[in-house]
Amino acid sequence: MRILVTGGSGKLGSAVVAGLSEAGHDVVNLDAVGERGDGFVRVDLTDYGQVIDAFFGVDSRHEGADAIVHLAAIPAGGIQADSATFHNNMNATFNVFQAARRAGIQTIVYASSETLLGIPFDIDPPYLPIDEEYPSRPESMYAVVKHLEEELAQKLVRWDPQLSITALRFSNVMSENDYAGFEAFQDDASLRRWNAYGYIDSRDGAQAVLRAVELSAPGFDRFIIAAADTVMRTPSAELAASAFPDVELTREVAANETLLSIEKARRVLGYEPQHSWRD
Repeated sequence: MRILVTGGSGKLGSAVVAGLSEAGHDVVNLDAVGERGDGFVRVDLTDYGQVIDAFFGVDSRHEGADAIVHLAAIPAGGIQADSATFHNNMNATFNVFQAARRAGIQTIVYASSETLLGIPFDIDPPYLPIDEEYPSRPESMYAVVKHLEEELAQKLVRWDPQLSITALRFSNVMSENDYAGFEAFQDDASLRRWNAYGYIDSRDGAQAVLRAVELSAPGFDRFIIAAADTVMRTPSAELAASAFPDVELTREVAANETLLSIEKARRVLGYEPQHSWRD
């Protein structure tokens, strides 16, 4: 397929571009920043005219697309003012979704966020391991936008039954260079309680995107995408008991198993993490 990736210059985006390309797809990176080259097109995603024009085709780069992977965003709260985060991220996502529909592109995979689970967990989650089954619980303006993006996606697929939109609720994205910093967590478990000790290797994030694009089932669905383990050497059951003493553990968790359940992604997408900081 020809796949347009927004935000393909970022930490996750660069891994996604590489993963999709290695799988044999023709990939174009649409981003505000990047190195000039055959696969990069500079686009302001908050400008609808630029987005829809780029989706239909760019001279010498491509003529239309089969799928969109939307990753471009201010990547977290606290980087810019709340108003800037809201207007940039919500506007860009609306533009991408709407332009894809107008261009007849039926497959959209995009970066939602673990923050919809209630992160940071100043208020305990309803149970552990955490899954997609309870209502989203945004605790920041960044997460509010992610909630609204999922709401928008659900409405659009109701209007167009052939449209496929998949929200991947990525955990804290890490690259290999980040793993040296994990030693700092080991003596103080409170440092990573905020997201139940989760993370995702950028290469496994790319695997999840690939599987979601290739599955492309009509309708809307959401998946937690995390590593198979936690960021800690302490066993997961012990972490749950000490960090979340009032939260029900709905099943046994083995050794260092993630407390962000990836069972749905495994079952539906065939997702299986291949990378761990322990390696």
